[in-house]
Amino acid sequence: MIRRFDDPPKAGINYRLRPGAYAILMRDHRVLLTFQEAPKPEYQIPGGGIDPGEHIIPALRREIMEETGWTIGTPRRLGAFRRYVYMPDYKFWAEKLCALYVARPAIQLCEPTEAGHSSHWVSYEDALTLTENPGDRHFLKHALRTFG
Repeated sequence: MIRRFDDPPKAGINYRLRPGAYAILMRDHRVLLTFQEAPKPEYQIPGGGIDPGEHIIPALRREIMEETGWTIGTPRRLGAFRRYVYMPDYKFWAEKLCALYVARPAIQLCEPTEAGHSSHWVSYEDALTLTENPGDRHFLKHALRTFG
């Protein structure tokens, strides 16, 4: 069973499955987070949705590049979690199935290409404070204990 974070699904709402891939990128006792300006300003572990027909690792690499401008080394899977949320950008309720990885940041090729995103290297402690999503915080703690 895949652990759920945040609120349980609401009765009477039809949720659309939205698989995603996310990576914790650590270097020199810091973590690379992405800051998303809208729909709600927040710091997040970089990553995002897997497009139909797309495989998970290419999706992870694409999302990391779009949100941070960084390439990554070989990712290692940490686990997965579910969240039931409304996605205002897409105007639907989603059952987000989030696959979490840890990866070595290789090289920054450019600034983030996704509108409204910026990348930030922060301390381990700040990463745990800045991320609001409890699933992100759970896997950050796990990664920092295991790889930090």
